[in-house]
Amino acid sequence: MNKQIKDFNVLTCKVAEHLETQLYFSPPAIEQYHKIWRRVSFFMDSKGHKYYSPEVEKELFQYHFNNRPKRELTSSQIRLYNGIKMLSDFMTSGNVKLLVRPKLKQIVFNGPIGDIINCYIDYKKTVKRLSGIRLSCHKRNLLKLYNYCAKENINSITDIDLSILLLFINQLDSQYKTGVPNTIMTIRDFMKYLFEQNLLSKDYSLAIPKYKSVHQAKLPSTYAKEDIEKLIMSVERFSAIGKRNYAIILLAARLGLRASDICRLKFENLHWPTSTLKIDQYKTGKELVLPILADVGNALIDYLKYSRPTSEEPCVFLRARPPYVAFPSSNVVTHVVQRAFIKAGINIKDRRFGPHSLRHSLGFRMLEESIILPVISEVLGHQSTESTRYYLRIDLKSMKQCMLDVPAVAVGFYGQKGGIFYA
Repeated sequence: MNKQIKDFNVLTCKVAEHLETQLYFSPPAIEQYHKIWRRVSFFMDSKGHKYYSPEVEKELFQYHFNNRPKRELTSSQIRLYNGIKMLSDFMTSGNVKLLVRPKLKQIVFNGPIGDIINCYIDYKKTVKRLSGIRLSCHKRNLLKLYNYCAKENINSITDIDLSILLLFINQLDSQYKTGVPNTIMTIRDFMKYLFEQNLLSKDYSLAIPKYKSVHQAKLPSTYAKEDIEKLIMSVERFSAIGKRNYAIILLAARLGLRASDICRLKFENLHWPTSTLKIDQYKTGKELVLPILADVGNALIDYLKYSRPTSEEPCVFLRARPPYVAFPSSNVVTHVVQRAFIKAGINIKDRRFGPHSLRHSLGFRMLEESIILPVISEVLGHQSTESTRYYLRIDLKSMKQCMLDVPAVAVGFYGQKGGIFYA
């Protein structure tokens, strides 16, 4: 164990340097691991760990994976797993062990249909000059059709017709979770090749339907009023950094301010005589005027009077450690809220847990309380009510109020002469 590396930021910087200079990782790949390590940092803070250690690794695996084997993890969980193991490897040996991927099983096509597929692959390689990656993709896609033909006892390419193709495409969704659109594109191109080579009398590529995938926009993450109050009450307010973080969280939870606006909040934006907050929103540029609620005002005064470092900085919120300057980015605000969520023990599984989730939750509660849309739009600082309508998709209670009673149908309707129910 390398006892010299105690500061977690130093550890992650050294691991990142090792990935870049020794293992030649790309900058985007290293940035993805930095995001993972920030999650590790949040976890350590919430558990009161000052230094990374094998014990921290065990707790992380228990918390995130419930000690499941790696083969049972999703792709995103595997990235998190690898990021944690990199830290442990470097702490132990000063190196990062790269995981060797198992060699992919070679795809082989046999029989009459397989021979034609091989000719098609060779044509794409020599005439169309496709790359090795593209050729591998075509092989994997055609393997699905090849296996389907073997299953259905289709032994000749001339036995393939449009009905067989449609049946094959229809079962793709249930058989394969991903890659269906690419598979259909490959099959369409293969059918065109067969027609051009006079191997099929009809060009079925023209009749293969396009794959339409409907992606519903992801619902915003929202939290119940009880969770928000639990979050607020969990913030300690005795230390200087606690007073600061408490004021930040109240601005997001009570007023719905974005992280970018909290980060840039200045003294000139606080109008104490009228108890209002006036800002030009960073995202939209639109002026926003909000009342400074009693608990928000008290939290700001408590921070400014007793905890804010002496500084000429115009911004309200400053770093808690020297140099006492404004936040470098809104990420600081995001991290403050995320750490508070974890420390409060609120269920954040499969949900976002930053300042924007507090903003969404505020809008959701206003809808539940039957506050009209223009007022919600004004509070959240949206440019129009169309932006605010995004929240309506999650407000089932308000949607139920729009249901209409279906009038009863007269009994004579079903027996009328000429009617569909007439017997």
